Amino acid sequence: MSNCDDKVPENVEGRFYVDTQCIDCSLCRDVAPKNFYQQEEGGYAYVGKQPEDYDEEEQCKEAMDACPVEAIGNDGE
Repeated sequence: MSNCDDKVPENVEGRFYVDTQCIDCSLCRDVAPKNFYQQEEGGYAYVGKQPEDYDEEEQCKEAMDACPVEAIGNDGE
């Protein structure tokens, strides 16, 4: 389960976030490419843009549900 007290620093302010459990598998970037980005040096993903419409919101939720290490969280739920 994701930990809101362990967020990676690159996350933009908002409900969705990635924590330090991320293994950089790229699933979130494949599912929600407008919202998740790669921190190449650190080898993890982060939320670079919070969802702005229904489609992006659903893609972020899908990425969160599919994350193999549960590193994606949503403070709004």
